Amino acid sequence: MVPNGWRAITLGDLVTDSAFGPRFSSDLYSDNGEIGTIRTTDLCGEGTINYQTIPYANLDVEEFSSHILESGDLLITRSGTCGIPCIFEEQEKPIIAGAFLIRFKLKDNVEPSYLHSLLKYDVTQHHISKMASGGVQKNLTGTNLKKLKLRVPGYTEQRKIAKILSTWDKAISATERLIDNSKQQKKSLMQQLLTGENRLFDDSGKPFDVEWEELTVGAVANLTAGGTPSTKHPEYWGGEIPWMNSGEINLKQVCSVEGRITELGLKKSSTKEIPINSILIALAGQGKTRGTVAINRIKLCTNQSIAAIMPNEQKLDPEFLYFNLDSRYKELRAMSTGDGGRGGLNLSILKSITLKLPTIEEQQKIATVLTNADKEIELLQQQLADLKQEKKALMQQLLTGKRRVSV
Repeated sequence: MVPNGWRAITLGDLVTDSAFGPRFSSDLYSDNGEIGTIRTTDLCGEGTINYQTIPYANLDVEEFSSHILESGDLLITRSGTCGIPCIFEEQEKPIIAGAFLIRFKLKDNVEPSYLHSLLKYDVTQHHISKMASGGVQKNLTGTNLKKLKLRVPGYTEQRKIAKILSTWDKAISATERLIDNSKQQKKSLMQQLLTGENRLFDDSGKPFDVEWEELTVGAVANLTAGGTPSTKHPEYWGGEIPWMNSGEINLKQVCSVEGRITELGLKKSSTKEIPINSILIALAGQGKTRGTVAINRIKLCTNQSIAAIMPNEQKLDPEFLYFNLDSRYKELRAMSTGDGGRGGLNLSILKSITLKLPTIEEQQKIATVLTNADKEIELLQQQLADLKQEKKALMQQLLTGKRRVSV
């Protein structure tokens, strides 16, 4: 049922024209290019355009004048990840849409930001995805997209809805910036505190001044690798003992894992039970997994692609070691043995890693500062998730007419 005062129309009723972006060789890209080109890779989440990453090409402005975008133009990806909508905002230099984008010029009675929200709405996205044709590589056409059925209010109500949703967008963007700033601040803190560049104060209020000692991981911790019980024996699986695979290392703070093994599986395999607050490092793994560091907050077992470092807590604070190794991700990757990206870490390599260690008291103080920085980031991330959920619920109400606004 169409809400009172709304119209059941198609996207074609809201646009005057549509066209694919032109094709040309990327060899024409230049630091001093005359015309910018928006590619699908320049689109961010939420359907926004990153104008900082678009390349500029040496093209004749007059020759491509019909393709130059105007503020408020709608762009939709037509290949790859189909159906991502974005609204163009005019920039200093002329810009065109790339060959994998469809450009739509909107009629005067359409609020661009409202239409953008409507096209991003998950129900609309579902209908757009069904319009894509082809095999592995799906494609959309302007002709098909113009047939997309929509229900829209009048122009004034469109603008009011867009204004309400933009309030949430601004709050989301502000929170994302706060998260980025907090991450940069933590990175700076780690650089200063974990190297001794900046010293903290002890409980009496005096700055720590004891010289740091250089030791290897093997000198202040025990190390072990895990194992996997045979899948040919179902009696080894489905018990009460948590068992972690290398993909779960990305949890960073490991409070729960999916896998479970039995006491028999533990006994009949090379896996071992790892005590709480051990430092876990991925020895191997696809993509960015290898060298990733985590800390377990529960007793668990791991597979053979994870090493566990169990610190001597009289000399080495587990939290300090976690932050220390977590800040050295690239260094750990470079230590990997083997050819190129297929290399791996091993216990011998990990034991030989050097640590510059202050007293245990200073280690604990440093760990507390960095833990608090993590908590601040986690709080902001939860706020961001809440804002996104609130906006999603609001979109479901406003974009369907279930909740009307005062015009």
